[in-house]
Amino acid sequence: MRAELARHAPAYIALALALLFFPAVASDFFLTQIGGYSMIFGMMALSLMILAGYGGMVSLAQITVAGVAGYSVAIFGINATGVMGFAWAWWVVAPLAIALAAIASALIGWIAVRTDGIYTIMITLAIATATYYFTQQNAELFNGHSGFSGLRAPEFWGVVWRDPKPFYYLCLGAAVLSYLAVLYAARSTFGLTLQAIRDNPRRMRAVGYDVTAHKVFAWALSGIIAGIAGVLLVWFNGRISPGTIGVGAAINVLIIAVIGGLKHPIGPFIGALVVVLMQTFAIDIVGADRFNTLIGLVFLVIVFVSPDGLLGLWGRVKPHLQQQPLR
Repeated sequence: MRAELARHAPAYIALALALLFFPAVASDFFLTQIGGYSMIFGMMALSLMILAGYGGMVSLAQITVAGVAGYSVAIFGINATGVMGFAWAWWVVAPLAIALAAIASALIGWIAVRTDGIYTIMITLAIATATYYFTQQNAELFNGHSGFSGLRAPEFWGVVWRDPKPFYYLCLGAAVLSYLAVLYAARSTFGLTLQAIRDNPRRMRAVGYDVTAHKVFAWALSGIIAGIAGVLLVWFNGRISPGTIGVGAAINVLIIAVIGGLKHPIGPFIGALVVVLMQTFAIDIVGADRFNTLIGLVFLVIVFVSPDGLLGLWGRVKPHLQQQPLR
């Protein structure tokens, strides 16, 4: 990780300064609807990138894992619906929600790692769909179709963390920590082993590695990041319902990850920013009825031009730019 940071130090410094001072020039709308929202979905896509990029396991259940954390916040914390709501302190609820998300992710992984390729995608899609209908039809525990509302971000140190600037910095801190953790894990013994398992699981099993255990642990790690994103998403929206964890949302996470690129942890955040900007501004131009078509076309063009997403496209263009003679 040190070599990575040293090699790209100027770019990292410029990006860090831009992100830190963004609130000084941005409106509250851009801080939350663009900045905060992009970082939340970037973390969800990052949790998918761990599985797909390093482990070769494509999951459509990351929004489900985030939903476990979100519903945990609603059930164990305070909500305004009169259903459940144990009113536990936020500093108990938030870590518990993330832990439950990690456990749920590990359980999903324990089921999914017994398959490969398209079968993994179908199993995780089935789990995501089943979870959606389970929350929708269970009014006693999840308040059915309406879900939970009145979910508030914490207030401590004299700061209301749902206010635009504090919430932006909260999301930024969580995104940076998640990014650095993944960067470190990818270069650790576990990360290198996971990538070797992705490339040749039979050989790794033959030399004595527990392939299943490594894969399940990767699912647990991805669940921690998805759980953090789920908690932040609930604090952002102030509510959660079955629509939050629907199949459409699950596919959006995959689209974000693929558009940005699955070969580096920065890719999911690039993809999230692009998709959030399109959702915010392009929908007014093409209309809600045609917006999904636009997203699909952009997705197809990017994948056709660069299977590695925007990050891969930049990697192909950058050498040509560096070779251009100065005038």
